[in-house]
Amino acid sequence: MNITPIEIIGLIAGFCTTFSFLPQVVRTWRTKSVDDISLRMYLLLCFGILLWLYYGISMQSVALVLTNGVSLILTSSILVMKVLYRNRGRQ
Repeated sequence: MNITPIEIIGLIAGFCTTFSFLPQVVRTWRTKSVDDISLRMYLLLCFGILLWLYYGISMQSVALVLTNGVSLILTSSILVMKVLYRNRGRQ
């Protein structure tokens, strides 16, 4: 994988979009509240990010691989919490 100036721009852009999920991960983990989180949206988002990750690996793009790898971890953690905590508030 080759890091070019355009890859650096991709890394900066990816950093911004990837870490935008972090506040939601932290809030969901702390509150265990997932009622306002859409399961379908996060399933589709995780699948899309997985495809971007595959694409990045195929294109040998450092920016796509790193940012989508981290994004997949963050969005998947929200998805897992949605499944684990979904019945907590309804008891």
